[in-house]
Parts: sequence; structure tokens; C-alpha cells
Amino acid sequence: MSSTNIPRPEEDKCRDEDIADASERAYGWDAITAAFDALYPGQDDPLHFGCLIPWQLGGPDPLQGISVYDGGDYFHFVTYGLSDLYEKEGKDPDYSGYGYEFTLKLAKAGLEDVMAEQRGIAGILQSLARLTFQNGEQFYPDEYIYTGQTTGMDVGQKSQLTGFITALDQAGTIDTPNGKVDFVQLIGATDAELKAIMEKRLRVRELAEKIGDVTDYTRKSVV
Repeated sequence: MSSTNIPRPEEDKCRDEDIADASERAYGWDAITAAFDALYPGQDDPLHFGCLIPWQLGGPDPLQGISVYDGGDYFHFVTYGLSDLYEKEGKDPDYSGYGYEFTLKLAKAGLEDVMAEQRGIAGILQSLARLTFQNGEQFYPDEYIYTGQTTGMDVGQKSQLTGFITALDQAGTIDTPNGKVDFVQLIGATDAELKAIMEKRLRVRELAEKIGDVTDYTRKSVV
């Protein structure tokens, strides 16, 4: 469980340019791509957000990239950077880097400005990854992320979704040359839903069963 602030979309410092290092030693990067290529065959060139200035060089964004696949009724985001993308650097012999990458499925329904909303999600993913890089905060499936904010996380701030619950993505856990990587999926939740979890009136998995695994800005609270 966690408490954090979600940045507004204009705070996102990424751009839709593929700047992934395609070197021969990008073992971890290639493993993530292979997992999502298997889910979305034929999408060899998904939309990709790459950072202008890498974290290692003083940039504000810890993730090296975020790819967006077309799932039909939704966009499926996956991050690159919480695991070891090139040679192994993490000390855990079983897991790669921090051991996970974020994913998120954003429903297409109700999106007035698709690119702005995609950039907004990229900014949120960078913000949560920053908590791991700066504070060492880990994220696992079956947890909640409460923000305390009352406005929606969408660009127009009209949605009721203000935070997240987490689950293991359909991509599951993969084995890479650098260790295992869990794909931790973020699922948008309302303030009322998150408070119900915090007050132990509802379990994370129970909420996930009610709302599914897609973050839908148009949906109403189920509690």
C-alpha cells in the first residue's frame, strides 16, 4: 500500500520518440518487448515515450521508456527501467533490478484527446517509478495506492478515478537473463473505493473482480 501525489499531465517530461538503446546487450529490454510482442503479434512498432534526459545524467524521469500497445478497446502501457534493461546491476540473484515493471490498460472510451491522455499516463508512471528510485518504495500486486486527491487523474480532471489498486498483469512474470520481472498492473480506482479498502470494508481482489483490469475514466464508483 502506498500514498503519493499524481502529477498533472503537463508535468510529463517525456516525448513520443523511440530512443531505446538497441545495443546487443539490451537483454532485459528485449525480454520485456518479447513478452508484449507475444500478447500483441504484429505490433512491431508501438507508440513509445522516451525521456529527453536520462535519470543517470540528471534527468527528472527514472523510466527509460514507456511503450503503448493497442488492445482494441484499450491502450496497454508497459514501462522500461524498474528492472535491469542491459547488464545485471541489481543485487538480488533471483530478480532483475527492483523486480518489476508497471503496466496499465487505459480504456479508449471517453478520451477526447488521446495523445494528451497517453502523455498523462506516462507522467503518472514516471511519478510512481520516482518513488521507487528516490525512496526505495516497492510496488506489488494486490495493493492499493491512495493519493488523497479529489480531482480525477485524467487531463480534464472530470473522472472519478483518483488512485490505483494493483494486480499481476496478464503478461505475468517473465524470466530474463538478469532475473525475474513481475508486470505489476495499475488499475484506476475512485476515492470511495480506496477508502473502503483502507477501512477494511473491501479487499483489493474483491474490488478488482468488480471493476476488471481496465482503467476507465468514464466509470462510476462501485461503492
